[in-house]
Amino acid sequence: MDQSKVYFTDFRVPVGTSILTKMQKLCKKAGFQDINMENQFVAIKMHFGELGNLAFIRPNYVRAIADLVKEQGGLPFITDCNTLYPGSRKHALEHMDCANINGFNTTTTGCQIIIGDGLKGTDDIEVPVKNGEYCKTAKIGRAIMDADIFISLAHFKGHEMTGFGGAIKNIGMGCGSRAGKMEQHSSGKVEVNPNKCRGCKICAKHCGSDAISYENNKAVINKDICKGCGRCIGACPFDAIHNDQWDAGDLLDKKMAEYAQAVVQDRPCFFINMLVDISPNCDCHSENDAPILPNLGIAASFDPIALDQACVDICQKAEPIRNSQLGDHLADPEFHHHHDMWKDNNPNAHWKETLEHGEKIGIGTRNYELIVMK
Repeated sequence: MDQSKVYFTDFRVPVGTSILTKMQKLCKKAGFQDINMENQFVAIKMHFGELGNLAFIRPNYVRAIADLVKEQGGLPFITDCNTLYPGSRKHALEHMDCANINGFNTTTTGCQIIIGDGLKGTDDIEVPVKNGEYCKTAKIGRAIMDADIFISLAHFKGHEMTGFGGAIKNIGMGCGSRAGKMEQHSSGKVEVNPNKCRGCKICAKHCGSDAISYENNKAVINKDICKGCGRCIGACPFDAIHNDQWDAGDLLDKKMAEYAQAVVQDRPCFFINMLVDISPNCDCHSENDAPILPNLGIAASFDPIALDQACVDICQKAEPIRNSQLGDHLADPEFHHHHDMWKDNNPNAHWKETLEHGEKIGIGTRNYELIVMK
């Protein structure tokens, strides 16, 4: 496969020039204006951040992209899907409240917010995955698939399971409905912790397969009936239900790449990564530790695999911040150095498999040309 072009700029601007203007200029240089958006619904997929987390990208950046879309006659909306885990984004009402508290609304972003998989995380569509090896179909939020054009606006950062979170994670995991997230994370079914269960019967009300009964006022899962949709996990107010078999490492990465393929195949797409406030872990945390790297810049491309690979390489060359999780690991004489900042940041994480498998199934190429804009 030929090289893909990745465009990059740092955060340096002269007095009187906004970084938002520079961001828009980068997108135009990368070919954003070549997309025909006239009267087209344009999904801008991003992460609103968990309550308590402050590392997520600012709404100002979202508005800059939404304004570009509107300049080209498009109809933008920002979107994300509900979470599998209990938190502040497990259903649309909480999710919208969280987005508003974190600064995302129609005034700050210039467009509407739509939760991609609906009120309870069940409004999805099953999409065939081209060249899928582990997921022949993917359960994607319906509003995301209804869009004519898809834009990923991702916060590039570390991640405790996938090594880093960039375009592919924003797309693959982020666009999966609750059932889709369950499929990516687990090959198993769910289990109940009887010590936490209060017998409230909320899980049974939300069960997608009538698999929950009660014994001694404790929930019991019939695994022969359970579909593994994960609705009960998000519904339980006492965090009493969990997956019994998490797919860690390379299998999670490969499934995530296949879900990303389902989202981006067969329609115009554009991808932006923000290398800013590069936290050691996901924005799904209700906190964020100090950045592991300095603010590096903004990257954009029509190829999400090339984009993530370029951002990985840019970060690998950067100087780690001493007072950070990564800095502490590197300064510890007992720490096993991997000479790979993503592994040194989260030693149990896998990341290369995401890009290798994404390239294998045809999302894009890891072979890129980096074009730097001053």
